[in-house]
Amino acid sequence: MIFAAALSSALSLAAIFLVPLAIAGLALTNAGLGRSRSAAHAMTSSLCAVAVAGLAYFTCGFRLQGYPVSWNSLADAVRKPEFFLQGMDPGFGSLPILLGLFSVGLSALIPLGAAADRWRLAACWLSTLLFAAITYPAFAHLAWGGLLARLANSSLGHGYLDAGGAGAIQATGGLTALAIAWLLEPRRGKYPASGMPAAIPAHNGVFVLFGCMLAWAGWLGLNAAGAIIYGRVPPENSLAIALNTSLAASASSLAAAVTTRVRFRRPDASLIANGWMAGLVASSAGCAMLKPATASLTGLLAGILVVLSVEWFELHLKVDDPCGSISVHAVGGIWGILAAGIFSGNSGQLVAQLTAIATLLGFTFPMSYGLNWAAARFVRYRVSEHGEQQGLDLDELGADAYPEFVVHADEFVQR
Repeated sequence: MIFAAALSSALSLAAIFLVPLAIAGLALTNAGLGRSRSAAHAMTSSLCAVAVAGLAYFTCGFRLQGYPVSWNSLADAVRKPEFFLQGMDPGFGSLPILLGLFSVGLSALIPLGAAADRWRLAACWLSTLLFAAITYPAFAHLAWGGLLARLANSSLGHGYLDAGGAGAIQATGGLTALAIAWLLEPRRGKYPASGMPAAIPAHNGVFVLFGCMLAWAGWLGLNAAGAIIYGRVPPENSLAIALNTSLAASASSLAAAVTTRVRFRRPDASLIANGWMAGLVASSAGCAMLKPATASLTGLLAGILVVLSVEWFELHLKVDDPCGSISVHAVGGIWGILAAGIFSGNSGQLVAQLTAIATLLGFTFPMSYGLNWAAARFVRYRVSEHGEQQGLDLDELGADAYPEFVVHADEFVQR
């Protein structure tokens, strides 16, 4: 028994050490999909967001979330606040804290993609602080120890299933990205007075595709560690989890390639990359219970959904999301939650998953929008028009990422 517990802890720790690769992959993807004149700013924002998120989570976020093994209530967190990880187990009992620290950092990068090329660094810090201290831990508590997890007591399957954080990490970050994109409004020249939205291409496709490879490795660790710690699955199931994660990503990227080929007459590299990421996201909810065939089907539908969703948000809702973060993480995450219920074969489980989706849309999104709306009253969120035109690298950092090249052309923007 002791040996089994030690093995589970050791495998969890090894898996958790892979999660920073997902953070690096998402940061590279965000930078590559943005403009070249804001590339250094994108990477700087990513590094700062991870740092702010980690410190906010250390200060009070984890206390609000609570240990998954003790099911601390929100009332306990308010009544007996234990900030700065007081009383932390110095041994393997602190694994949930380390996983949470990396997870909140990953989730905090998602809004950066939707706000690319126009979000001020100071505003990013403040928004990330609110996200890591309030928004993320509030839903994470509900998902991994609170009311949603306890739906099993109401005969609703096993309660809300979200081993790898499709809802708690991905959809929470994706819905926050939607809130911020709405508050910031589109980039200058994206929506001309007449005509279609301007196509503003990614400045570095190699960054984007390499970021997908890094994210794949990170997601293997994220899903395996989450399944062991939050889903309480045996550590030997890690191989099946890795298989399901990889199959979902593969099917999703190929589905995105076929969908873009049919709709746009040629495959689109950035949307194929978004498809790969959406497959990883969608796999996270049910990674521990899906069969390889259903994991592949989950990914296939995620790849189709992400292409259609990117188009829908851009054309019909006029939401300027340069990196497709809302479609990949919010839509992909919600689909993953739903797929875990559909493919469970249990109607009660499906109801539990639908309850979680309703909580995300009815509680998490309004809270995130409200917090950022209030913060924007005190700190200017968007850069000036001049700053956006010259690029955030020069405007906020004082130096270009590519000083030897001319990166200030705007030929692709419709007037």
